[in-house]
Amino acid sequence: MDIDARGPRYAAAVTTVVLMVALGTENAWVLGWQTLAFALGAAGGVSRSPYGWAFRTAVRPRLGPPKEFEPPEPPRFAQAVGLLFAGLGLTGFTVGPQWLGFAATGAALAAAFLNAVFGYCLGCEMFLLLKRAAATRVE
Repeated sequence: MDIDARGPRYAAAVTTVVLMVALGTENAWVLGWQTLAFALGAAGGVSRSPYGWAFRTAVRPRLGPPKEFEPPEPPRFAQAVGLLFAGLGLTGFTVGPQWLGFAATGAALAAAFLNAVFGYCLGCEMFLLLKRAAATRVE
């Protein structure tokens, strides 16, 4: 079943703020929270993540009906990519090297920012490219 396209963008906006705080403070607990949020979104889908729940229960009822829907698979894949980068960032900030924490968290922040502000989901685009490549390979 397709999802309200505004949900992943809302989640990306919250993610952007959380990652800015994590990067600015080098706080492993904040980044750990975001890593958990990514893990829940990757495992159960975007609507099962904490930000998806917040959108569904607090934000969406205050908005008009959705005009755009999207399949859940690309945003779910994007959550898995975010999980990878947040996990690398968490590793860098907790056990080192420190530059890994900055680089990986910064990359996750850049991707979340692009989705939140411009509606361009890098992880979703990666999903579609991989899907096309797999279809081409089979033929």
